Amino acid sequence: MGVPEKDPREEVVQAWYMDDSDDDQRLPHHREPKEFVSLDQLSELGVLSWRLDADNYETDEELKKIREDRGYSYMDFCEVCPEKLPNYEEKIKNFFEEHLHTDEEIRYCVAGSGYFDVRDHNDKWIRVWVKKGGMIVLPAGIYHRFTLDSENYIKAMRLFVGDPIWTPFNRPHDHLPARKEYVKAFVEKEVGDHAVDAAA
Repeated sequence: MGVPEKDPREEVVQAWYMDDSDDDQRLPHHREPKEFVSLDQLSELGVLSWRLDADNYETDEELKKIREDRGYSYMDFCEVCPEKLPNYEEKIKNFFEEHLHTDEEIRYCVAGSGYFDVRDHNDKWIRVWVKKGGMIVLPAGIYHRFTLDSENYIKAMRLFVGDPIWTPFNRPHDHLPARKEYVKAFVEKEVGDHAVDAAA
């Protein structure tokens, strides 16, 4: 039996369950002992990931294909660091408020790194560390938040289908159609699958 191939995405996207500490949000916040989450487990929450060539994003055929396949017609860049973002401290606090969007959130890290925290099926926080070359898609309706890590810098490509709408809906917004559709597609499905497993 050969050793299973390591998923190359894991070099640029890693995930783990968070502790409940109130320490600086930019620290890793691992549980003790550490409890990692696979990229397959993330995909069960609707969170998709890729490893791309961040040094050649202008000419990257794989990125071009993803954009075409998923209809990501809009693109811009966002740099988050004290020097580049006006009202930095306030913005970072806002990003870290738990919220959802009514559309996908697509972020491709072309420099630096940051944490995207998402809720699992049991409402526990999973911290998703995205580094240079990592791209993630958070589905519409998932509760999440963002913070920089201790390096205090990320440059991310933002992609969107059509004209971008960045409106955050802070929790609770369970009545929104996007949230109801997310729960039906990912949360209830997971609960249903476990019930079937238990009965088998």
